[in-house]
Amino acid sequence: MPLKVSDQIRTRVASGEITAAEADRFGAFVATCNRDLMTHPVITNNRFCEWFARGEADRDIVRHFVVQFSVFSNLFLIAQLQKCINAGSLEGMRASKEILANEIGVIFNKPGAASKAVSDTDREGDPAIVSTEGTVDGGTFRFAAAHFEWLLRMGEVLDLGFNDMGKRRHGTPSTLFFCDQLSAIYGSDDPNTAEGASFAVENWAAAGFWKQLVAGLDAFKKRECPQLPLAFFTWHDRIEEQHAGHVMDELEELYFTPDFDEAKFLDGGRRMLDGVQAFWTGLNEHRIAAAYS
Repeated sequence: MPLKVSDQIRTRVASGEITAAEADRFGAFVATCNRDLMTHPVITNNRFCEWFARGEADRDIVRHFVVQFSVFSNLFLIAQLQKCINAGSLEGMRASKEILANEIGVIFNKPGAASKAVSDTDREGDPAIVSTEGTVDGGTFRFAAAHFEWLLRMGEVLDLGFNDMGKRRHGTPSTLFFCDQLSAIYGSDDPNTAEGASFAVENWAAAGFWKQLVAGLDAFKKRECPQLPLAFFTWHDRIEEQHAGHVMDELEELYFTPDFDEAKFLDGGRRMLDGVQAFWTGLNEHRIAAAYS
């Protein structure tokens, strides 16, 4: 869906926080983002995810997919740490730490939320029950809540062990290109480039591909692998639905900062989406080659 300027902009004009001319420039920039970023094929026409959602993937394709996703998930930690280090403000660093800490196993703490009864600490880290809301500040660390461990549990059912997943050596060239682009662009020390990449990643993640993956995996599970845990993917689908609503709020805050650079932001976004596209193109080429082998 195209980005839309929120009503908050009019409120900020009415309060004198920004001028009408500044609001108009922001509106024009949002239109540019819609034209230059939101039309990228990885957002509008992800061929692998469209095919995968049909539920036609066999065990070999699902195994390959899970391995490549585990490489991305594990190497993403490097890019996220770089984003923390290169943050332009304490607030930005803390926002990046929220993601990093949650990735490695700190469960979101939501004050006032009723806790769910669990039988053991491993179960407490199960993505089927951990919160998608709150903050890692005051949250509980569980080894079992690390996102890579969620994928490991999925891999076990597919006869994949710890040393079959997540390492750089397991990545295809297209997967490694994507991971390296994350480190270079999303984790860039240029704040405008990094924010453009972050904005692009958020829009990619909110575009619905998680639902396509869940649909395909659910079909595979029902057809031939009833023990396959899908909570890694259903959890991410739930959390991205929440993130989607924050994308424009974050852009509005960033745009009116003194050092915002439209050109660098857009360049970071475009290059990051190209990197994301490489990952899915590699998966699509693999499944086509497998079909004819």
